[in-house]
Amino acid sequence: MIGRSPDSLTLKERLSVTGKFAAFEIYTPKTLPLRTIEAIGDSLAECVQVLRQRGLDPKRYEFRVLKPPY
Repeated sequence: MIGRSPDSLTLKERLSVTGKFAAFEIYTPKTLPLRTIEAIGDSLAECVQVLRQRGLDPKRYEFRVLKPPY
């Protein structure tokens, strides 16, 4: 699911990540990031760890809890 927009997830995929934390690149005028999931974790700390393992700076991301699709 990393690299995909939450809107492109199937119902089954969306339900499987409901309640998990997801990281999205912060929008700035210099960057026009796509709203794609860059990390998913059961906790904020786990989500940050996934970003670091991928060599990404967590300070450049916002974190949201994924809600159910309804």
